[in-house]
Amino acid sequence: MIKQVEFLVRRDEYSHEEFVEWWQGDHADLARDLPGLKRYTTSVPTNPDAVEYDGVLELAFEDMAALEEAFDSETGQDVVADAADYVDFDAGERMIVEETVHVDDG
Repeated sequence: MIKQVEFLVRRDEYSHEEFVEWWQGDHADLARDLPGLKRYTTSVPTNPDAVEYDGVLELAFEDMAALEEAFDSETGQDVVADAADYVDFDAGERMIVEETVHVDDG
């Protein structure tokens, strides 16, 4: 399994609460339709004032080709365009990782 993991920072014109409402609402509705997407999670800090990121995104795909195809698709382009309105792409970190599950208890 290949995962794209991103530490997201909102654009300055939005509050943390506005960002989360968009991210876990309208944006999630759009992103869940990425072709080949196997798992999609969003994580929000319990104390956003104490950290530099507004959330952590994880997108899982079968392999790197599936991830690339997802973002080359029309839906993928729409997802990135929508995110550009809310996310400061230069402020957060992004990694592509290979996942190894050691415990999965539900």
